[in-house]
Amino acid sequence: MGINLLFKIAAVGILVSVLGQVLKHAGREEQAFLTSLAGLLLVLFWIVPYISELFETIKELFSL
Repeated sequence: MGINLLFKIAAVGILVSVLGQVLKHAGREEQAFLTSLAGLLLVLFWIVPYISELFETIKELFSL
């Protein structure tokens, strides 16, 4: 896991929080929620391969 991934996650978090605040102040709470959900899903798609690799490493470590 490189530092680039951490910067991308931070950028998505900042962007989602700014967009969420703008949309909430505009009275569009539903779209703010969907924006937050989309940001969460995007980050999860980036993280899932690393979690899978972690579980494979643990499995090999304990040779289950």
